[in-house]
Amino acid sequence: MSSHLTLCNARLPRWLLAALGQRSEMLLSRLEIANGRIAAIGAETPGLPRSFGSQVWDLQGALVLPTMVDAHLHLDKAFTLERMGAVKPGLLAAIEAMMVDKQNWTAADVRRRAGQGLQWAYEAGVSHARSHCDWWEPDSVPVAWEVLRELAQEWAGRVLLERVSLIPLHLYEERGMAMRLAKQVALSGAGALLGGFVHSTNWSPQALRNLLEAAQQHGLDVDLHVDEELNPAAQGLATTAALLKELRFEARVVCGHTCALAAQPLEQALRTLDAVASTPITMVSLPVTNLLLQDAQTGITPRQRGLTLLKEARARGIPLMISSDNVQDPFCPLGSFDPLEALTTGVAAAQLTSAFDEWSDSVCRRDWLGHGVGRLPLQPGATADLVILPQSSVSGFPSRSQRRVVMREGRVSNGEPLAAWFSPCIERSVA
Repeated sequence: MSSHLTLCNARLPRWLLAALGQRSEMLLSRLEIANGRIAAIGAETPGLPRSFGSQVWDLQGALVLPTMVDAHLHLDKAFTLERMGAVKPGLLAAIEAMMVDKQNWTAADVRRRAGQGLQWAYEAGVSHARSHCDWWEPDSVPVAWEVLRELAQEWAGRVLLERVSLIPLHLYEERGMAMRLAKQVALSGAGALLGGFVHSTNWSPQALRNLLEAAQQHGLDVDLHVDEELNPAAQGLATTAALLKELRFEARVVCGHTCALAAQPLEQALRTLDAVASTPITMVSLPVTNLLLQDAQTGITPRQRGLTLLKEARARGIPLMISSDNVQDPFCPLGSFDPLEALTTGVAAAQLTSAFDEWSDSVCRRDWLGHGVGRLPLQPGATADLVILPQSSVSGFPSRSQRRVVMREGRVSNGEPLAAWFSPCIERSVA
């Protein structure tokens, strides 16, 4: 393949065009790729000259995204459901079932399952994955923590894998223990974050303070499970926002789930979001798992839904991502480590409109995860890592997105380019 490649008649999302300083109303774009990097992006113009010696693909209006981010996963739990018996409905029952299965985890078992998950993510077009890792014992490092560190090294250059220590909030109750745990995480290698499970069943404002202070002292970003419940009295997110302001916390804090916002009186929920908007918090919605676990009862159709307030968060400028969460484990029998699958559920459940132009950023914005994980994708000079969706349309996205061509460093890594693309570019009009 030539070191130069021109992709013409590409349909980029409007959020990306705006972020790159392009006219957001521009329908079709031309991408110039040189030596595996983005050389230029501009409006498609008939007769526009291309770089000498460049190969040319006419994408014929196909949708194009940066390679994706799956911001909240549980690789250590993946693919365990099949070997379990019946699992009772609901979050706490799923935790109970997992604790039983975890007694049999070995390094080889975790490596096999987590490795399969990374392979699936890679094939889907994921270039950045963040996995939580259960850390329930204060005096021992989980076997999965080291396995995920090894996998991160093995997958370097293909998938950036980060690890989050998912520690129950009560283990932070003593400040000394909080500091010790944070130190262990900080010393465990690159891509490690301090995490916590913040729920009304273990609620402690002091423990949450200790967690954040420990992260601050050890220079760690934070990623929390917060208010994964429909208890309107849950205080995790609101207290996190208040503590970040008090501590003048500068590192990135990611808050996943935040389901309780949907159960609270609207005025109360909006006050919390207003507070979040002035902090370094990124919110992550996990629509598939939240819909399955919240208000779950045997033989009864759920009436309450577990989605956080996506539109209200977005309206306040809060970075918001959508992710897969659990895959084929007691928390969720579904999933394939494809962020577009999670986005599809989110679009339907939260009634999101203009999904390609306005919401596809929720599976692409690696820069929303923290100060050390990359800049805006597809800027000139950035690696040419793309996902091309030849069968999906702007109006129907993310439907028919299963077929895709994934490019990394300007070369095809997965999928087959269409034969029709290898023809001279012509003027097209695509709505």
